[in-house]
Amino acid sequence: MLALTRKIGERLVIGNDIVVTVVGIKGDQVRLTIEAPKEIKIYRGEIFDAIAAENKQAIIPEDFSGLDVLKALPKSK
Repeated sequence: MLALTRKIGERLVIGNDIVVTVVGIKGDQVRLTIEAPKEIKIYRGEIFDAIAAENKQAIIPEDFSGLDVLKALPKSK
């Protein structure tokens, strides 16, 4: 992890094509702009965490009772 101190107008460059610029500081909030290629998805941390939790939940079936119908299918040779 890298921790930096930046002032308004100062930038961070990530790789060759991502630029993060500090555009404002108000109280305990920092306002940033992020320039990145369109194919790079940018999420706020809490949104990313919610998406990851939903995806994880989607792969875990909540109810296995519907799988009983598979027992009635004829076995293929």
